[in-house]
Amino acid sequence: MHAAAPIAIVAAMHEELAALLECMPDERRVTVAGRDFWQGHLQGHEVIAVLARIGKVAAATTATVLAERFRVGRVVFTGVAGGLGPGVRVGDVVVAEAFLQHDMDASPIFPRHEVPLYARSRFPADAELAAALREAARTALPQARVHHGLVISGDRFVSTTAEARALQAELPDALAVEMEGAAFAQVCHDFDLPFAAVRTISDRADDAAHGDFLEFIRTVASPYSAAIVDALLSALPKPQR
Repeated sequence: MHAAAPIAIVAAMHEELAALLECMPDERRVTVAGRDFWQGHLQGHEVIAVLARIGKVAAATTATVLAERFRVGRVVFTGVAGGLGPGVRVGDVVVAEAFLQHDMDASPIFPRHEVPLYARSRFPADAELAAALREAARTALPQARVHHGLVISGDRFVSTTAEARALQAELPDALAVEMEGAAFAQVCHDFDLPFAAVRTISDRADDAAHGDFLEFIRTVASPYSAAIVDALLSALPKPQR
């Protein structure tokens, strides 16, 4: 890992970003590509905090700016997701080991889910950073169950039982579904940039997935994200000055 470079902390929702900024006493805003990037420090580390925006294209733009403009050394994504895997319940935490775009389909030229010209459908998380993120989640949230495995992304909000079951049948090892992680993983792969992500399960991506998301984020996901990030940064070696 690039220990001396800034660490990017990416939030999926405004409420989560606000919780992070409250912990940054010296944040300074820089606007690039219509996005606000907040430079500052957390737990002795230089960090760049930013809102990812929603969907794969927006996420890819954010990831590219972090790599090219801010020269970050690691990227950590926090947010919410719909649970897919058996035993993955609302309030659980999922740390990604790999990412896949469930709506990528360039067949018959390429196999379904394979990203054209990459010869792969799955992009791994950085193993060391993901392990640190798992440990941070378990340390910060002893009351929560922490899972790790495949997280899938697509440009649609999965909110019906029929959609969820179709994804479960097609990708039985998928633990959670969201809309940005696989795009971040692909861009970070291109830049050889360590990437890891943690998601709090807000629903089961089924017909009941229409609850009060903002209330869930305020009361559960945002505090979870802040606690995990704090524990992660506390445990990572401080850069040498």
